[in-house]
Amino acid sequence: MAIRFSALLLTCTLLLPVSAAAHFQLLIPSLDIVNGQTARQVELDLRFSHPMQQGPVMDMGSLVRFGVLSPAGSEDLLGSLQPLAIDGAAAYSASYRFRRPGDYIFFIEPAPYWEAGEGKMIIHYTKVVVDAFAYQDGWDAMVGFPVEIEPLVRPYGLWSGNLFRGVVRQNGHPVPFAEVEVEWRNDGSITPPSDPYITQVIKTDANGVFSYAMPRAGWWGFAALVDGEPMKNPEGQLVPVEQGALIWVFSRDMK
Repeated sequence: MAIRFSALLLTCTLLLPVSAAAHFQLLIPSLDIVNGQTARQVELDLRFSHPMQQGPVMDMGSLVRFGVLSPAGSEDLLGSLQPLAIDGAAAYSASYRFRRPGDYIFFIEPAPYWEAGEGKMIIHYTKVVVDAFAYQDGWDAMVGFPVEIEPLVRPYGLWSGNLFRGVVRQNGHPVPFAEVEVEWRNDGSITPPSDPYITQVIKTDANGVFSYAMPRAGWWGFAALVDGEPMKNPEGQLVPVEQGALIWVFSRDMK
């Protein structure tokens, strides 16, 4: 009887749906702050992956937009992209040299990604802020994406344990009770003890505001997920669209 029960339990477990790992569009600069003691140039890593699990990397198509918003205005950086193959998947890198003080908001609009396992297209509008030469102004400027996170806390110069806050906006309007996924870009030093520790899940309040205290140094990705207008998948079928508003934030241990 016990053997039959164990076999039944194992069969039921195998039939349960496996929770899908969170997808994150990465846009990671080699420096979060540029000053007289650092290089004047940053290298940017663009890949589509699962940061806490350190992979796998998924193919990125040609980018729709890649640029930087600075005191000089918006600059198109598509021409600076260098294609890469990471574990056989398509990704990109780029370099950018700073010539004047400012807060530089790097941003990408990737090509829609077909996630067959979830039956939907995914578009993650992503940005990251780099401060150059202690300018410390303009970090809350908006790129103008259909969905975007407006930071309420300066997204650099943060200690681990600091509270990061932001407003999720869709077409300029706050999104109440939107789901926000949070992941740390794992450097290999942490093994999550179980699945719920991989992706932290929070919600915005009635005003579209969320907050999260970053418990460890490193890069943190905040991905607010909302429904977009349906579009056709590669087979020509009309399917749901997940629009993600992403921002990457770096925290540092106080030593």
